[in-house]
Amino acid sequence: MNAHAFGAVRQGVRRAGRRWLLAAAVVVAGAATLPIDRVHADGNADLWVGTWGSSLMPPGSAFLPARSFEAETIRQIAHVSVGGRRVRIRLSNPFSATVFPESGLRPELSVPPLVIGAAQIAFSDGGAAIVPGSTRTLRFSGQTTTAIPAGGVALSDPVTLDVPNRGDLAVSIYLPGPTGPASYLEEAVQRSFIASGNQVAAGDLPGAEETRSRFFLTAVEVVPREPVGVVVAFGDSVTIGGDSTVDANHRWPDFLSARLNARNGRPRLGVMNHGIGCGRLLWDFCGQNGVARFDRDVAAVTGVTHVVVALGLNDLGLPGAFGAFIDLSNQVPTADDVIRGLQQVIERAHDRRIKAIGATLTPIGSSTTSTPGFFTPEFEAKRQAVNRWIRTSGAFDGVIDFDRAVRDPAHPDSLLPAFDSGNGVHPSDAGYEAMANAINLSLFF
Repeated sequence: MNAHAFGAVRQGVRRAGRRWLLAAAVVVAGAATLPIDRVHADGNADLWVGTWGSSLMPPGSAFLPARSFEAETIRQIAHVSVGGRRVRIRLSNPFSATVFPESGLRPELSVPPLVIGAAQIAFSDGGAAIVPGSTRTLRFSGQTTTAIPAGGVALSDPVTLDVPNRGDLAVSIYLPGPTGPASYLEEAVQRSFIASGNQVAAGDLPGAEETRSRFFLTAVEVVPREPVGVVVAFGDSVTIGGDSTVDANHRWPDFLSARLNARNGRPRLGVMNHGIGCGRLLWDFCGQNGVARFDRDVAAVTGVTHVVVALGLNDLGLPGAFGAFIDLSNQVPTADDVIRGLQQVIERAHDRRIKAIGATLTPIGSSTTSTPGFFTPEFEAKRQAVNRWIRTSGAFDGVIDFDRAVRDPAHPDSLLPAFDSGNGVHPSDAGYEAMANAINLSLFF
C-alpha cells in the first residue's frame, strides 16, 4: 500500500472513529437517563427493587409430602420491607416434576407449563382477609392468565398501589391445574390460605385450608420513593425464623427491616429473606444446597447490593442428627470444607458486585434432648473453627457476630436461656431481635 492510499485509509478510520464515539455518547447518555425500564412524563424512572422474597424447594424434598393443585386459589401474605408507588410480583416454577409417561417423550420433555388462571394483589387485613377497595388485578404481558414453563419465571405487569414500608400484602393466584407436584417452601412461619375455585377477588376465605408453606411466589418488587439497595438474607431455618411466633414477622430479617425502614419514614434498604429450613451450604437436603441456589436466590434478586451469608450450621450437624434415618456418612464435612464453600459464595458475590457479609454460626449446645446427635464435641470444634475464620480472615466485606449476640456467656456453646425457643437450636422472638440488634447498619451504607 502506497503512502497516499495509507493516508486515505487512516482518515477513513478517524472519521469512522468519530462517528462511533458520537453514537457511543448518545447510547451512554440514554443509559444515564433510562437506568431501568422507562421514564414517565414526570421524569421519574422505574427503579425496581425487591422488597419481599421467598426461596423454593423441590416438591417432597423435606418432611412434607409433595402437594399439587387443581381448581384452587392460594392466598399468600407478604410482609414487605420498603414501600413504593408501584408493585409487581414474580412467580417461579423451578422444580416442576409432573411427568406424563403416556406422551412417549423423555420425562424432561413431557413436563407441561404451570398455568396461572388469575392473580390479584391487595392489602392484607389479617388472616385471609383483604382491605376492601385495595385489590389490583395482576396481568402478565397484558394478559390476565399466563403459563410458566418448567424452570421458568413470570413477572407481572406493574400496578399502581401506594405500599407503605413494612406493609402487609395479600397475593392471590388461581391455579386451574392440575399443577403436578408444586415447588414450595415447607416452613415459612407465616400462614397461607388455600380455597376451592377461583377466589382471587374474594374479600375473605372463610373455611380455607391453612398451611405454613408457600408456593410459586418468590418475590414482591416495588418502585421505592427514592433509590435504595437490597440485602438478601441467605441462610437456613435460623434465617427463616424457625420457632418464632407465626404471622408475627419476628424473624431476624424482619427486625433488621424494622431498624432500617420506619413505617412512615424514609426507606433505607430492601430486605429479602431467602432462608430455607434445614438448608445446607454444600449438600442438598431441604432444598438445594446454598452453592447451587446462589444464582437464583441471590444474584437474580432485583436491585441486590448485599448478601448476608448465614449457612454452614446444618452441614456440620445434620449428619449426626439424621444418621439414624438417612445415611449421610459420606457428607461429613471438615471445617475447611465449609470455609471453602463460603469462599465460593464470596467470590461469586463479588463477581456480581454484591457485598458479602458473613454471619457467625449460632450455638446449639442445649439441643441434645430435642435433636440428639446434632451437637457433639466434634461439631462444636468445627463450628468454632468456622466462626474464627469468619471473624478474622478478612474474606468477607463485613461480619455480623450472631454467635456472640445470642450465646450464654456461662455456656458459650449454648443459646442464652432467654433467647432459646425451647429446642436449643432456634432462637426465641427475643433472640431473633437480639440478632438484628447486633448488626452494625454501617455495613450497608
